[in-house]
This record gives sequence, structure tokens and C-alpha cells, in this order.
Amino acid sequence: MFTHYKTYYPYVSPFDPCPPMKAKVYSTPPNLYMGFQPANLPQFPPRTALMKGTLWQAFYDPYFGPNEPAREETPL
Repeated sequence: MFTHYKTYYPYVSPFDPCPPMKAKVYSTPPNLYMGFQPANLPQFPPRTALMKGTLWQAFYDPYFGPNEPAREETPL
């Protein structure tokens, strides 16, 4: 399954007295995975596009704060 969220584990030294850290999660923008914008991409309706910040569904990348769990978007 394709996802825009990537994870990594910070290096922990064998001599580090602190407990190991959890995995870090970060988001990559969708335009990194598209070489060019193909023709006839699906579009949001104008009102939804203004609220989401993009006209094309393929370029939409929701933001979730560090203390907010990722959730599914509900259609408007």
C-alpha cells in the first residue's frame, strides 16, 4: 500500500543511558512521486478545493499536528 508517511528509528548508542526513542514519523509531499502532472486528473469541486488548498485530488496532503492522530478525511 502506498503512503505519504515514512518512519525512521534514530540511532541509539550502546553506551546511551537514556531509553531508546520511538520511531519518528514524517510526511512527504505527493508531488515528489509524480514526475509531471498528467492530463485529466480528478478534481475537487470548487468549494472543496478552496478548503483543501488544491484543485487536484492527487496533490492533496492533509496535515496532522504532532499531538493529533492521523484520521480519515470525511467527504464534504
